[in-house]
Amino acid sequence: MSDLNITYLPGDGVGPEVTAVAKRAVHVVSDVFGHRVVSREAAIGWAASVAHGISLPEETLQACQEADAVFLGAVGDPAAEGAPAEKRPETGLLALRKALECFANLRPIKVDDALVGGSALKEDRVKGTDILIVRELIGGIYFGSPRGREPSEMGERAFDTMTYARGEVERIAHVAFQAAEKRGSRVTSIEKANVLESSRLWRETVTSVATEYPSVTLSHMLIDRAAMEMVIRPTQFDVILTGNLFGDILSDEGAALTGSLGTLGSASVGTGTGLYEPVHGSAPDIAGTDSANPIGALRSAALMLKHGFGLNEEAEFVEAAISTVLDTGLRTADLSGQGGTPVGTRAFGDAVCEALIQAGKAGVS
Repeated sequence: MSDLNITYLPGDGVGPEVTAVAKRAVHVVSDVFGHRVVSREAAIGWAASVAHGISLPEETLQACQEADAVFLGAVGDPAAEGAPAEKRPETGLLALRKALECFANLRPIKVDDALVGGSALKEDRVKGTDILIVRELIGGIYFGSPRGREPSEMGERAFDTMTYARGEVERIAHVAFQAAEKRGSRVTSIEKANVLESSRLWRETVTSVATEYPSVTLSHMLIDRAAMEMVIRPTQFDVILTGNLFGDILSDEGAALTGSLGTLGSASVGTGTGLYEPVHGSAPDIAGTDSANPIGALRSAALMLKHGFGLNEEAEFVEAAISTVLDTGLRTADLSGQGGTPVGTRAFGDAVCEALIQAGKAGVS
């Protein structure tokens, strides 16, 4: 029996709706396995800015740092357009990742057999896709300096700096190689070493780290080719290791393989408390309509159980429950083009929780 100390950050848009589903599933699976959940909620994003004047209030950060794991629903709101930096939802999220020292983002891209027909690619090309993208999360061009704007002969000039230190690359590379040892033992490191100095350092460092993992095969690929290969032959990839900017792009490209951003979860881990969040964003246009897909939130909860608490069997229970419900034909609005029975966010979550309960009654090992 374990105590699960979790801080939930519902956030903006559909965030509160999918967080409620994930939270209930965590409680249900914890009951099945005899764990005790201690949880609290705090504000982040535009909701926090409206209530507290800043997107990451000090009390929210403290609640996250005191927890064993943090679950985030989503951040973002059209009303934040043009707001001061401290009020913008993304500012709070980036600051939270940095404060929690979450330097590694784990993004599983796996195509469910029940949803293979909804992929942007033909079934024979995408079936069997099972990729783990390991993205460096608190370095690179999103955090590099100098950055800013200044006058120039051609008018106002804007600039950002992509920078990586060897130690930053080493620690994210270890995460990727250790993950590969438990999967298909292949790492593809993706950068732009033909033109970028930071990528040349990245390639040299990853190659050096690879010598510590003789059972893992390392290959290198330029980002432009990788973007093409993800579409042409996604099944060739096992673990993709890449930097912040390229990982941001490839992760969303990977979502097209699954048919919907709503089905994907993520884990951001490092030396502090882990942060777990679905990747679909706040989707303000459908907020409050009970139509958001909660699968990404449920999978993020499974990742939280696995990486945040070391509860592998419990995580597998959640994944299995999702598959069970998909096999019955229930589909949220984003998956409605594949046929099946249309249901809302809460109804899909209820079905997953019921599947968890029934699996629990059948017995746990």
